[in-house]
Amino acid sequence: MRQLITALGFALVATHAAAVSLSDISNTDASQGLKEALTQGAEHAVSKLGAAGGFLNNSKVKIPLPDTMKKAEKAMRMFGMGAQADELVLKMNQAAEAAVPEAKELLVNSVKQMSVQDAKDILTGGQDSATQYFRKTTSGPMAEKFLPIVKKATENVNLAQQYNKFADMGSKYGLVGKDQASLEQYVTQKTLDGVYLMMAEEEKAIRSDPMGQASSLLKTVFGAVK
Repeated sequence: MRQLITALGFALVATHAAAVSLSDISNTDASQGLKEALTQGAEHAVSKLGAAGGFLNNSKVKIPLPDTMKKAEKAMRMFGMGAQADELVLKMNQAAEAAVPEAKELLVNSVKQMSVQDAKDILTGGQDSATQYFRKTTSGPMAEKFLPIVKKATENVNLAQQYNKFADMGSKYGLVGKDQASLEQYVTQKTLDGVYLMMAEEEKAIRSDPMGQASSLLKTVFGAVK
């Protein structure tokens, strides 16, 4: 999302960085600039996570075994099932990487539908207000897009099939949470979490140190907000 920083700086029209307030920036300029910035930032985040190793090689978003399976992982490895556990982790993360590109259109459309008030709320909101806006407007349809891709990527993994049988039975008795009732649901949710986590981190960075950014226009806008 580093492009978000550059794009927002160039897109928002503001006066000199010396003592301006948010009210000095027109609603239209603030809204349009933020939209362009968020669009480029979303595209960058999707591109980064959708690359080979985008999830698997990033400890912040890497998808581990489900909790119920992690408890049995030590025993699995003792009984020679370590390779199967490793394969499942690999396939889950590859599934996430394959699914993430589907997020791009949804995120971009969400930005296009953003109102001027939404933009103002994001600019003056908390550290992750843009991320929360995306979560509110895209998580449902994004999950629908991700689920069949994840299912296809994991359906031939033997351990995944075994987990689904156990989880389905466990969910009926309240032993397995709804978000882990099937491996596909678990990976889909973790993929969503990964997307929003990366976006939130970049958003927080620009808000916490606006004066440390390269663009003078960006310093003006977020400096005024800060």
